[in-house]
Amino acid sequence: MSEYVILVNERDEPLGLMEKIEAHEKGLLHRAFSVFVLNSDGELLLQKRASHKYHSGGLWSNTCCSHPRDGEKVEDAAHRRMQEEMGFDCHLEKLFTFTYKAEFDNNMMEHEYDHVFVGYDNQNPVPNPDEVEDYKWLPLEDVAEDIKQNPNIYTAWFIIVFERFHQAILSR
Repeated sequence: MSEYVILVNERDEPLGLMEKIEAHEKGLLHRAFSVFVLNSDGELLLQKRASHKYHSGGLWSNTCCSHPRDGEKVEDAAHRRMQEEMGFDCHLEKLFTFTYKAEFDNNMMEHEYDHVFVGYDNQNPVPNPDEVEDYKWLPLEDVAEDIKQNPNIYTAWFIIVFERFHQAILSR
């Protein structure tokens, strides 16, 4: 079954739908979301993407990220994908939106209007092995340092969005 993304302009206004792989091959701006879950110790839940994913397989990333379906609210999509990828859900709060581009080795590109959410929960996930290979909880400062030391083990978008997320959390 083909998956579609919602193409948008710089104001997140819908322009139409496109098959997900085609949108990533053409690098067209589309709607997306990124979820960051923190526990009561201030640790971030990271996921290691399944190795067979069409891009960035086997790399560490934020708790959950994906694209809403046509007609689906972004927050509803975030809750749906948390359950589908990580096997649990929690209350989410929208922090900010921004646009970014990231190119990959396989001639694909993420060009996303990203809605960034934070959630707080202490439960360990029950990851879907089709989506997630591994997970770990790390303090935010350790994540920031590890990104500096080992950027090649993280997804391109996570490196971009983590800096903004970290600043938003620190300024609260």
